[in-house]
Amino acid sequence: MRLHPGETEAVGWRVVTVRDVVRQLREASPVVTGRPRVIAIDGRGGAGKTTLADRLREAVPDSAVVHTDDIAWNHACFDWGAALAENVLQPLHRGESVDFRPTPWITHDRPGSITVPAGADVIWVEGTGIIREELAPWLDASVWMQGDLDEQERLLSVRDGDSPEQREHVADWLREELPFMLREQPWARATLIVAGPPWTAHDPDTELVVAPPTGP
Repeated sequence: MRLHPGETEAVGWRVVTVRDVVRQLREASPVVTGRPRVIAIDGRGGAGKTTLADRLREAVPDSAVVHTDDIAWNHACFDWGAALAENVLQPLHRGESVDFRPTPWITHDRPGSITVPAGADVIWVEGTGIIREELAPWLDASVWMQGDLDEQERLLSVRDGDSPEQREHVADWLREELPFMLREQPWARATLIVAGPPWTAHDPDTELVVAPPTGP
């Protein structure tokens, strides 16, 4: 598996059901009461974070998804932790609903807002950079998605194209992502690692390929 320098390759991969993954993530925070569990899904571009978040949302009644791309829209690549914590994660910890319009949404006239109803069971927060020390107090469990970079880059090219402008965007992104990931080591902090994209035979409708977190 090709990984960026500094990332530790997970071992002990096994096939489990989506329900087993939900159970393990719940058991990481058994004493949560009066508010939703907040569970992070992190990984590099093309790993399948949004797809996994949607699968987990479907598996858990009364759950919802927050995308960090919405927080980071027209913002620096990773300098959005404080905005996410203050306006989304902390209200969720108080058992409150969320209705948040980030400043760039207002500046650029983007309609709507980031909304989460009160009374949800689980909130899945997905996006590159969500597993970080700054946000650890507000996360009850987390998933790091690890996969071969060649395959992830192929999927990104299919999704976003391979124009000169897109290649420049990816290069600019990596200049921020690589030192950030080396500092935060999300693969070591995560509750669970999920293969993204998976390479082991499994039922994609009901199963995931998982491994324990890796050391630094």
